[in-house]
Order: sequence, then C-alpha cells, then structure tokens
Amino acid sequence: MRRRDMLTGAVVTTGAAVLGLAPTARADGWGDRLVAERVRSQRALHHLRVLSEGIGQRIGGTESEHRAKDYLVSVLRELRYDVAVQPFSVPDKYLSTLKVSGQRWNAAAARLGALDVTRSGRVVDLGDGATLPDDLTGRIALLVNVPAPYTPVVEAARRGAVAVLLGRITTPGKSGTFSPALTEAVAVPVLGIAQVHVERLRARPAREITVSTSLHAGLTSHNVIAERPPTFGSDEGVVMVTAHYDSVPGSPGANDDGSGTSLVLEVARVLRRLPTYRTLRFALWGSEEQGLLGSRHYVGGLSDVEAKRIVGTFQNDMVATSNPGSTVYWLLSVDGAANATTSAVADAAGRLGHAGHVRGPVARGSSDHVPFHERGIAAANFSWRGPAGPGDLEPLYHTPEDTLAGNVDARRLQISLELVGTAAYRLAATRSQGRESSTRTP
Repeated sequence: MRRRDMLTGAVVTTGAAVLGLAPTARADGWGDRLVAERVRSQRALHHLRVLSEGIGQRIGGTESEHRAKDYLVSVLRELRYDVAVQPFSVPDKYLSTLKVSGQRWNAAAARLGALDVTRSGRVVDLGDGATLPDDLTGRIALLVNVPAPYTPVVEAARRGAVAVLLGRITTPGKSGTFSPALTEAVAVPVLGIAQVHVERLRARPAREITVSTSLHAGLTSHNVIAERPPTFGSDEGVVMVTAHYDSVPGSPGANDDGSGTSLVLEVARVLRRLPTYRTLRFALWGSEEQGLLGSRHYVGGLSDVEAKRIVGTFQNDMVATSNPGSTVYWLLSVDGAANATTSAVADAAGRLGHAGHVRGPVARGSSDHVPFHERGIAAANFSWRGPAGPGDLEPLYHTPEDTLAGNVDARRLQISLELVGTAAYRLAATRSQGRESSTRTP
C-alpha cells in the first residue's frame, strides 16, 4: 500500500471521528466532495480499455469471460477488498469467426449448422434468397433479411455452398450478430453476422474469406463479489454497486457494459477507505446477456436474513455512450416507483448540479436490478438513453461497433461516476433512524 493512500485513509477516518458522524449525514455535503472530486473517468477508461480492447467480446462461460473475471478479481484484491468468486453453470454457446483481409470478425453460429469446422471460399451476395443460382459450389452464400425459418439456407447448401452468412439490415439502429434458429440440420456452417459485417462484405464483393464455427459446452460463468465492512459501530445493512461484465457475441461491449463495470471499479477505489455505517459490496455479474443469469444466481442464493440486510442496489448498465441522442440519464426501477436508490441518485443530481440530465424513476426491467426487486430489495438500473424513453437505445447497441473509440463519452461517464458514487456513499454513510421496516422507501 502506498504511503499517500495510507495517509488519505487516515485523514478521512480521523475527520469523521472528530465530527462524530459519517460525513454524508452532514448538510454541507462534505461526503459529496470526498467522492465527486475523487472519481476520475480517465481511471475508469483504463479498465474499459482492458475489457473492450485487450479482451474484446466477453461471452458468458467462455474463456473470454474468464479472462475478464480474472482481471476484475486482481483489481479488487489490489484495492484490499475481500473478494469472492461465485461460479454457476450456463448454457452452451455457438460461436463463429470470419477472417477477412487480415481482420478477424466475431459472430454467432446456428446450433443446427456444422460446428467445429472451417471453410473458405468467395462470397456471393444472394440478397434475400428469393432466387438462387443453380450452382454455388465452393461459394460462401450471403443472405440478407431472410425471415425464419431461413428456407434459402437449406437450398443454398443443397446447391453446393460451403457456408452461409445470414445478416440483417435494419433502421433505425444497426443489427448485431445472432444465432440463426434453423428448423432442420444443415451440413455447412451457418453464421449470423452483424449489419456492419454485411456492409463491409458488400463494399468489396466476391472477396475470399474463411469462416469457422465452434461449440462451447459444459460452461461455467462467474460473479465477482467484493466487500468491506462498516467503520462505525454495528453493521446497519449493505449497500451494493453493481454491473454486468459480459457482452453479446461479436461485440467488444464497451458501453454495454464495460462502462458500468469500469464505473464499479472506480467507485470501489474511491470508497474503499471512507467511513460508513453500512457494509459496501460491489458485484460484477457474469452472463447477464443470456437472461440475467449471474444476478439471478446470486439473489437466489441469499437467505431471507441476507436479503433483508441489503438496503439498496445501484445497477449500472450502459452509462457512457457517446451517441448524440442519448441525452437523458434514466432512473429505472422495475415498477416505476421511487426507492432508496432512485431517490439517492435524484438527490445527488440536485446537489451536484446534474439534475438537468436526470429523468425518472420510470418502469423498466431488462437488467440485473430485476432479481433484487423481485426479492423485495430496493434496486434500480441507471443508464444514458434517448429522451423518447428508456427503450430509446443508441444505434450501436449490441453491435461490433460498440467500441471505446466509437461509443463511449468520457464526460457522460464522469457524470455517472459522480451520481452513483455520491448516492451510494451517502446511503452507506447515513445512520438509519432506528432499523428500517422495509428496504424500500415510501
């Protein structure tokens, strides 16, 4: 531990002891300054660069997600948290790669296509597959906007195609990779590629590429849980700051949800030695993209006593997009009602001068706050999205273009850090007036 960090921790604790109360209980906002002036988007961006560029796609249960898990554990242990890794089983994954002009693109594959194989050939653009050439021998067929059950796929394989690429062109927004749900087995690889891949292939037609598919079975994903105890008297509950660290196939997941993950790590750095009445717990979920699997596993394993101790869960999902239209920082509770977390962030926005960016609470699920709400725990998701509503997502959502350079804004990340950091700290450092009868606020 560096001497400077030791001295900082000592000063903070001593100051709180002299005051006789945790700093965020004070009306002058001393605790806000301890957090808002210390969180740094540039520090968070370092973690984001490791996750989205050094590791890239982080598919639940695969080696790519395991590399991210190991990185998160190392960072949190270096911060002197008590870190636990929670394993759980997840479904098989069907993945693919394309090698194109020296580049490697990641995508998904069809379960009923050929797996664990590699094929090379020239691409032929067959549009929607309404008409097909009689002979496709040795070709890789590109089919676009073909509806399920993807009948032209079977016919292209019958006419000699060595592989089939399925893509979607959508507006507004752009489509990502997908696992085509074929209704019958096909003896060639069938890939679901992203819109940007379709656009690049069409820009240089008839090029030769190599495609590979792989089955990943018997998978284990992991949650990473880090905590530190309170510094004042008896423990008055737990405050959680959370995010998911996996991504969808084909996407480096910079904003979704490398941004939330990097926020959690940076808030953990700043809060690690600040005085609190409550336990601070930071959780990074695996396999959210497959159906909130990590957070559901965690919440399902809590006893009733453990669940009741959690006074608020701040879930951070997509907190830094650079999309010009994503101008609203949404407070998203499952039922649209205010609770301890939404109220804490709304209050922080007012104190810090960010109220103009914030809207809500409004009703929205689809992230890891849902299992907590279902267990009766105050929880909400916090996210930058468009003003039309929380479903107004950035165009690069779930695509290969969700990159640090193309879809992350340092200023929005800084605002997110300040809001969640100060809100979570105030909730952790404010002494309860007796014991709460419920984890949710009226």
